[in-house]
Amino acid sequence: MGQKLAKAAPSQAEKSAQRCTNFACGSSYGLLERIYVCPRCGETLEIECSLPHPSDPSTLRRSWAAKVTSKLPRDASGVWRYHDMLPFEENAPFVTLFEGNTPVFHAPRSAKYCGLSDLRLKHQGYNPTGSFKDTGMAAAMTQAVIARARTAVCASTGNTSASLAAYAARAGLQAAVLLPRGQISAGKLAQSLDYGALVLEIDGNFDDCMRLVQEIGDDPSIYVANSINPFRIEGQKTVAFEMMEQVMWQVPDHVVVPGGNMGNSSALGKGFQELLEVGLIKRLPKLHVIQAEGAAPLARLFATLDRGKAAGGENIPETLTPVKDPQTLATAIKIGAPVSWKKALRAVLRSGGQIISVSEKEIADAKAMIGLDSIGCEPASATTVAGIKRLVTSGHIKHREDVVAVLTGHALKDTDYMIKYHSGALSLGPAAKDGSTPSQTISGAFQNAPERVAATKTAILKCLDRHRS
Repeated sequence: MGQKLAKAAPSQAEKSAQRCTNFACGSSYGLLERIYVCPRCGETLEIECSLPHPSDPSTLRRSWAAKVTSKLPRDASGVWRYHDMLPFEENAPFVTLFEGNTPVFHAPRSAKYCGLSDLRLKHQGYNPTGSFKDTGMAAAMTQAVIARARTAVCASTGNTSASLAAYAARAGLQAAVLLPRGQISAGKLAQSLDYGALVLEIDGNFDDCMRLVQEIGDDPSIYVANSINPFRIEGQKTVAFEMMEQVMWQVPDHVVVPGGNMGNSSALGKGFQELLEVGLIKRLPKLHVIQAEGAAPLARLFATLDRGKAAGGENIPETLTPVKDPQTLATAIKIGAPVSWKKALRAVLRSGGQIISVSEKEIADAKAMIGLDSIGCEPASATTVAGIKRLVTSGHIKHREDVVAVLTGHALKDTDYMIKYHSGALSLGPAAKDGSTPSQTISGAFQNAPERVAATKTAILKCLDRHRS
């Protein structure tokens, strides 16, 4: 008799699945099934990966560290060098623009402003298109190619559209982005146009765009790339891995992130949880999510929770009351009905963190302070520093605790906001569509308006001397 052929071990992708996040349902689906919510119960999905479990976790750390100096294009990516923690085959058609590898800055002025002895800021605005979306989009567009999609679509407040446009172009796919007309910064809109996306402006807000994207996502030629897509979360979770490498595997006491559609906070929570399961860290950092007051449905829900019953993230409410007409100048988080709120809430509760909101003035002044630290960021990113200041005041963060805040977008994403802040012209328009609520003028504490000076040496020197401390 002939010898029996040895059965090949299942691949990483074969051992992974899309699983419903509803504990009562728990349905499982294959990776190639192009679905974004559970067909049985309608809840969001999460990728369940077969994680490596080395006898000595430090071998995994050394493997990742060695890839930093590798000559392979895949290893140069801050997403794909963690391939062994992701649900893709070894020979997958990896889409990359060398995303990730973003810096962690010490921010002494911001630390003092918040009441901390030290503060570190991980700046995802240093990604190829200037925002944190790129790490997730690398994974999503790779899966789009695997799934043989023709068009990648998204609803966006700006950053997602820019990222999708760039990564779809790199993958050879058509890109279409749905934007709320007149509510996107010029910089973000310009990126989408320049990368060749079809830009569709919708009369409505982000939540209207998101509803339409989910409706057209039924078409088999279309691939939805919003954070409702679980592959987006897989790419974004690698930020937790990279952060831990950068802080020498010393788990911070607190990690703070802005809250919009809640994909980023969900991803960080998943990333830290998987590091814990693999044995690379011994505890979770407390994960805190910060929203803008005018777009804070999850912060409002969190304030009403019975923390004892909800601890661990299992007994949470079934519904979230959306903000019908969200209002904030931090347009990247101007979202009233976040699709990933349950994932984010579970991650926060599991870690023992908080979800709070901050005012427009707090965001504006925190953004200016980050600028004074020579770092800079877009408005939504500054919610982190504003939130940290509040959490220190409330005692949830102690003066000498180790805190890392995630900045999600580059300062040049919204230059109009900066100019208006420093010239005293920053204001939030009427909160009600009928104009019954007056506009809110934001008087910044750190304004730095341009000065008109006579074209003489004497006038310039006099001005310099007047401003010297």
